Amino acid sequence: MEKTTNFKMKKIYKIILFLFLISFSNIGLADKNFFEEGKNLFDKKDYINAKFKFEKDIVFNPKSENSYLYLSKIFSAENKIDLAENNLNTVILLNPKNEEAIYDLTLLKLQKSNYNDAKKLIKTFKNVCKKNCARSKTLNEKLKNSLTQ
Repeated sequence: MEKTTNFKMKKIYKIILFLFLISFSNIGLADKNFFEEGKNLFDKKDYINAKFKFEKDIVFNPKSENSYLYLSKIFSAENKIDLAENNLNTVILLNPKNEEAIYDLTLLKLQKSNYNDAKKLIKTFKNVCKKNCARSKTLNEKLKNSLTQ
């Protein structure tokens, strides 16, 4: 009788483990889908639904730097500068070498007339850039233009 009970318990544990693994694999797929769906909606300029998808992606993956980056773009488009800045700071916290986030944050700092922070960010951008190094020249010009106005 004891062997039968052990056998049944092992079988139940295997079934529970199997169901547990299946549910986590579905969550992993959902992570990717929420970001991809959000990006597709963002590209269509459906910012309300895109924001929801990016936020949902962050719930499942709090380190999703791309979702924070796209949320910052949405908030910038909605002229919610402080929220855009918060999301960009989160991206940089997660990945200090994210060129796009540094570039966008520099533009926000210039917009807010925070020239000291903008100078620091331009310097950081020059140190980390790999793809869009030509953008540092644009940032320097924008800084120069802002200082002369």
